[in-house]
Amino acid sequence: MDKKDLIETGLDNSYIFISDGSKRLVTKNLVPGIRVYDEKLINIENQEYRTWDPFRSKLAALVLKGSPISLKKNNSVLYLGAANGTTVSHVSDIVSDGTVFAVEFSPRAMKDLINVSTSRMNLVPILADAKNPKSYQNMVPEVDVIYQDVAQKDQAMIAIGNARMFLKKEGFLILMIKARSIDSTGYPREVTDIEVKKLEGNFKVKEFMNLEPYHSDHFAVVAKKYRNVYS
Repeated sequence: MDKKDLIETGLDNSYIFISDGSKRLVTKNLVPGIRVYDEKLINIENQEYRTWDPFRSKLAALVLKGSPISLKKNNSVLYLGAANGTTVSHVSDIVSDGTVFAVEFSPRAMKDLINVSTSRMNLVPILADAKNPKSYQNMVPEVDVIYQDVAQKDQAMIAIGNARMFLKKEGFLILMIKARSIDSTGYPREVTDIEVKKLEGNFKVKEFMNLEPYHSDHFAVVAKKYRNVYS
């Protein structure tokens, strides 16, 4: 494979290529030779790339479904719900000259996240609850992007609270809504619509996408913070 076979996405250091008739997604490995999970490492013209599985990463699913979202290599990102570091590691690849502030509530998952961060100088793990942004306000500056993937009921309000403290004016929110975590008995689309409506007045929703077939009952929202909010 040559570099000419790589198709650029809206994300820096991230590419799509066609293999066996299907689209595959990769990110340029920030730390060559090191895997984070069981991803494959691919060398193309002396540059190493990591495969990015959309069934394990909602952000990968969003990209493969055609979202025009943009992440630049010098962006700063507040990642809420970092878990064990699977998707976070690919965001670290993408913002190679920026910083990822990765918030995770579970001490067990944090151990894995710390292990991931030891070789990634742009990844800052933070053990905290995303519902309480004041607890990490001295560790996180203003950021260009908030990425949120948390399994809590008040997902929209968590995003709004963090945006109030950390997101730059006209910065972007990428919100992964887990409908079943909000209401396990409601119709997922209706539950999600209610959450999206809560963003009004704070964000302009730019994109709304069902993440099927990669993730059931999950929806992605890309929204831009209004310039005059909280000013």
